[in-house]
Order: sequence, then structure tokens, then C-alpha cells
Amino acid sequence: MATRQNTDYGYDIQKVYLEMMLTDAETFVRCQAVFNPEMFDRRLQKSAEFLTNYVTEHNALPTFDIINAAAQGDLKDPGQMQENHYDWLLAEFETFSRHKALEAAILKGADLLEKGEYGPVEDLVKQAVQIGLQKDLGTDYFKDPRARLEAIKDNNGQVSTGWEAVDRKLFGGFNRGELNIFAGGSGAGKSLFLANLGVNFAQKGMNVLYLTLELSENLVSMRVDSMVTEISTRDIFKQIDDVEMKVKIIGKKSGAFQVKYMPSGKTPNDVRSYIKEYEIKTGKKIDVLLIDYLDLLMPNGAKVSAENLYIKDKYVSEELRNLAMELNTVFVTAAQLNRGAVEEIEFDHSHISGGLSKIQTADNVFGIFTSRAMRERGRYQIQLMKTRSSSGVGSKIDLGFNVDSLRIYDLDEDEQDEYATPSASNSIVNSLKRTNTADDTPREDPSEGASIGKVRAETDSTKLRNFINNLGDE
Repeated sequence: MATRQNTDYGYDIQKVYLEMMLTDAETFVRCQAVFNPEMFDRRLQKSAEFLTNYVTEHNALPTFDIINAAAQGDLKDPGQMQENHYDWLLAEFETFSRHKALEAAILKGADLLEKGEYGPVEDLVKQAVQIGLQKDLGTDYFKDPRARLEAIKDNNGQVSTGWEAVDRKLFGGFNRGELNIFAGGSGAGKSLFLANLGVNFAQKGMNVLYLTLELSENLVSMRVDSMVTEISTRDIFKQIDDVEMKVKIIGKKSGAFQVKYMPSGKTPNDVRSYIKEYEIKTGKKIDVLLIDYLDLLMPNGAKVSAENLYIKDKYVSEELRNLAMELNTVFVTAAQLNRGAVEEIEFDHSHISGGLSKIQTADNVFGIFTSRAMRERGRYQIQLMKTRSSSGVGSKIDLGFNVDSLRIYDLDEDEQDEYATPSASNSIVNSLKRTNTADDTPREDPSEGASIGKVRAETDSTKLRNFINNLGDE
């Protein structure tokens, strides 16, 4: 993509920036966060300083007469501007501010580099590059109620997950800008679930980015091959011609599906930087962000120990949610359950590593009950632990699973009835009672103070617990 070179941000254009801000309070507010008098031409610095001080003291803009008299300036009212001229000037001021901040960062960084302090230099440059204007002032509540409500109607819960059973619990699906977490123990199938979501969204024409911090790009891609083509992973290489043909055909009717490996320890800023680079190089906007998984990220700049799960995950989850809102994406990630949680019939919020820090930030939280044995029997079960958009907290959702294609799907009525029989229920209880030992690795417990009331399933938990206790007596 072509970029502008050698743009002249001289005295004349800088003078126009100041004149534009003096005519409109909203414009100055949008620019205030990046407005620095020192970045202006020395002939304009006194006027810029007076402007910032006056607004701070009086909470209002000075008139042209006042600022010219105080700062010996020659600023003039530009009059009514055409909208396209106004937008261009704002965009230019944003670029000007970023360039000046980058210039200052480089000059300051030179001294730090001589001392061998590379970390602070990197932070200075990152801050400069990320400079941007406040895009709007929020919602004018009384201005246009109908338009406001119609916008909510059009955007609220309209991004389907691809599973009707899940959509019903969320009043239609996921919303852009929200943080959605699927929590499960080791071997519960968190990665499989996220990959299935990615396929669902891509086949709806959305551009999907799947960031894997644990599995390789090749392994994730091979799983997706099976999901897309319905060819078992055992037969992928035996039917490579069929795989190629089916993937290309389906790809032409789908959105993008980008799989990217990032080493653990990366930050939300690293995620943001990659997305920006991807969008610039491809010209495609990311609609869906899937991260596998949250626990392996570190917060931006915060000096937090990886062992302090509560604080670390608090920062990370808040930064990720802010990123989802900034990019207006559907954002879904996974989280690790504590080792002991796999034996539980009911999920407690404290079963999630990091506990309350994630729960408090997330908009929707699901627990994955599924064991390897359940998947082999063709079943996937999740529990809604928290939601801001519906009243389905505590309910469990039964889904089907194709062990060959790795696809998760809605159950039809016959399958649901079969799953609800006593024999099937007993099998579920037994599978939940057994500890899942496949790929089981020790995990840190959440910090103290993460306890909250248990989320109960639709099934009578007391009866289930009594049933389990009585198994040993038979």
C-alpha cells in the first residue's frame, strides 16, 4: 500500500490546525489527548500554550481576539468549512501529531540507547505509533431515539455462532466489542471449539483471525481441513487432492480464515500490531478474533509476575476487551480450568484459573464439560456461567460432535431425546466423575478471594450428587 512521503507540515498548515480548533469545541476535545504545544512551530507555540491553559482554566475556548492579544498571534476565523475539508484536516492533524511524537521519541531514545536501555525506547516508539484522535464524543441520547434504537436492534446479538442452541441462550449470538470466554480443563476441547467457531464465522462470509499461542499453525490448519472438507484427519494425506479441491471451492464462498502462531508471553499490543499489519497488507478488515488462549498472554507494559494469575489476567482481559471494542470485532477466547474442576458436576467461577478477574470483565462465559470419552460418543456439552444479554445462566447446552470431521453441530430432536434417556444421563455422570488424564498438566490455582456462588445446571444437581455418592455402594 502506498504511503505519503515528505508531507510538509509547515507553519501555514499548523496555523490552520489551530484556527480550526478555535472555531469548534468538539474538534478541540477530539484533539486534546494528542495536542502538545511543543510540537508546533515556535511562532505558534505561545498561541498553542495559551489555548490549552485557557481551556483548562475556563472550560471554554478563547475568542480569536483574546488569544491574539495574549499571544501576539495572527489567527483568523476560517469560516464554515466543507465536511470533506474538515475530515481531511483532522486526518492530517492526526498524522502530524503522530510524526512529531515519533520524532521526539527517536531523539529521546538516542540517549537511552547509549545507556543500553532498549525497553524504554521500544515503549516510547510504540506509544508514538499508536497516537490517534478520539473518533467521537459518545451517544447524544436525546438527539435521535429511533436511529439509536434501530442501530441497537441491527447490531445486538445478530452475529450468529452457527449453533441455534447457543444462539437461543444469547438472544441471537455474539455482539461485536464483547469479550467471550470458553473455559475448560486440559483435554476438554477448547481449541476444537474455537476452531469450529472460526469455520462457522468464515462460512458466513466474515474475516476470521485465529491466533494460536499453544498449537502450531500446521496442526490448527489440518484440523480446519477436516472441519471444512469432512475428511478425517487420518485420511487427509491419503485424499490430498480432494482436500485441495474442496478447500478452494469452499474458500471462494467464505470470508478469510487466517491462522497465526504467536509465542506465549505476547501482549494485547502485539495482537493489535499484528492485526493492523494484516489489514494494511491484505486490505481486509478482521471481523472475528479468536485467541487460543487467554492465559498465555501477558499484559501491556505492566510489571506483573506470571505467577500472580489474578492480577495478570485482570489486566489482560481488560486490555483484550478494550481491543475488541476498538476494532469492533467479535472476540472469543478460551481459559483454563483448575485441575480439580474436571471432577465437578457444577462449575464454580473459582474453578477458572485467575477466577474473578476474568469473570468480571467478560460479557459471556461458558464452561466446557466435554471429556474425551463424551466426544468419542459424539457429544459436546457446555454450560452458560455468565452473560450480560440473557437470563440463561446455569443452563447446559448439548451439541453433537463428529469424531472424524471434528465438527460440532446442533442436535436434532431425535438426538436430543436419545441424549436425555436415563442410560445416557448415567453415562454423562460417569464421564464427568472420571478425571480426564489425557494431556493433563499441573495448573496454578486461582488467587484467594476469587470465590463466588456456584452456577447450577438445569439438571437437579442434588440428585446427581446423591447418585454419584451412591455409586460406590452398589
